[in-house]
Amino acid sequence: MTHAGGAREGTLAYARRAAVAEWGALFATVREHVARKRFAAVPLATTATLLILLFSIVQHLPGGERFVTHIGVVRASLPLDVSLLRTPLSLYVPALDLPVWGALAQVFVVFGVAEIVLGKRLTLVVAYVCTLAGTLFARIGVAIGPDHLFGFPSWVGYVRDTGPSAAVVALAVCIAFRCRAWWTGGTVAVVMVVEAVVLPNLAGLEHVVALLFAVLIAVSVEVFGDLWPRVLAGVGAATSVATEARRRTAGAVTP
Repeated sequence: MTHAGGAREGTLAYARRAAVAEWGALFATVREHVARKRFAAVPLATTATLLILLFSIVQHLPGGERFVTHIGVVRASLPLDVSLLRTPLSLYVPALDLPVWGALAQVFVVFGVAEIVLGKRLTLVVAYVCTLAGTLFARIGVAIGPDHLFGFPSWVGYVRDTGPSAAVVALAVCIAFRCRAWWTGGTVAVVMVVEAVVLPNLAGLEHVVALLFAVLIAVSVEVFGDLWPRVLAGVGAATSVATEARRRTAGAVTP
């Protein structure tokens, strides 16, 4: 065996060990779930992908863009209550000028892995909280104006602010954190920051905001992971007790 051949095999072996260390546990977990349940393992990812495909088709039909705009398009110039109402659907409204297949593939893979690794509830929380954080960041940037470091000119308020990209970035970071895939998470973070610096635009900065919020959520879940289910269970129990007490009180005073 030549020295060059041995060096090449050594490099491949090192790369293989690094890949197994980075993604081995994640791959095994995902493969096990998918092998057992097929598409039933990722109902959330399947639904999200179908919604993006549906909105993509509808908004290219006659009158479809107007309909999609009224139910799912967010702009920083809109009233806050309208933006908040549209934000859940805005995640599934793809850009008009970009190929939808890339978004479909990203959402199905990343949402599917997140659904298996993080669980459905946390996947939805990360996706919506980080998307909303980017939306609110855009509003604040337009409000403070271009004279500030993170401000935007007024015309940015009319830019269509939709799509799953911020949610995809946030979920990828949370998956990497949960699986201790530090190189993957670090690569995603570096790419997003470089994108925001080299190509400064609203989408790039929103991706960085989503990334920061994803890290905060991942850390808080890691630290307080077993606290929040107990808090939510306690709130639910207290609500049930209060509802039952009101029902009994109303029954007692009814003639």
